[in-house]
Amino acid sequence: MSLKDPNVRNSHRRKRIALVIANPAISSTTGWPVGFWWSELTHPYHVFTDVGYEVVLFSPAGGPCVADTMSDPGDASGYSRSDLISQGFIHTPELRTLIDSTAIVSDIDPAAFDAILVAGGQAPMFNFEAANDLHSKFAEFYETGKVAAALCHGVAVLAFAKTRDGEFLAKGKTVTGFANCEEDFADNAVWDFGLLARDRHLMPWRIEDRLKAIGANYVQAGLWRAFAVRDGNLITGQQNFSGEATARLVVEALGR
Repeated sequence: MSLKDPNVRNSHRRKRIALVIANPAISSTTGWPVGFWWSELTHPYHVFTDVGYEVVLFSPAGGPCVADTMSDPGDASGYSRSDLISQGFIHTPELRTLIDSTAIVSDIDPAAFDAILVAGGQAPMFNFEAANDLHSKFAEFYETGKVAAALCHGVAVLAFAKTRDGEFLAKGKTVTGFANCEEDFADNAVWDFGLLARDRHLMPWRIEDRLKAIGANYVQAGLWRAFAVRDGNLITGQQNFSGEATARLVVEALGR
């Protein structure tokens, strides 16, 4: 293996996290470009590196990734202006460039990592269905006893990931993810600003509805409240304000 191989350990004593972000997509409901959400990358990255973990970035297709515009603290909307952790990450050149050359998910060797964390953003709702390698790698982490975690719309992976016996991985598990009340809030916001007709929705389907439909015990903490839940070695976070809470449950599971 080359020294650039993401499966090569820099130190045998450091825990390693495979952090997956979404590749860019075009929303089939709005026609807008969509991507990953900055805080769902940067807040877990900050927690993990602060305790000494090594973090390697992946995406389903590999290569450069693009964030949802409103997740950028510098965006004119001002939606994320208070996100100082993302601000610091974006303005640290050696960190910012990490998203320009993500490794491909199919190259992940679960034996070389202690956990996988799948971040969200809008793109997962449009391109995770076809991300078969991500589905299988996530299930492999889980079934080999490694920590498998997903956050916000990154929890979309659970709508497709199945165990070796063909069952949905999330069936019978207590999980969270972007809530219907939050989808309603987002839809109402774009309707009120005249950005979308009232008979259309931002998302083509909903995390809460799909998880319940496949037999998961879906729970949530209310509108925009930081929340994460652990069921054995499966960890899920509710939305973009839950990155730190999700990462801390991963650290709790792995130790230092």
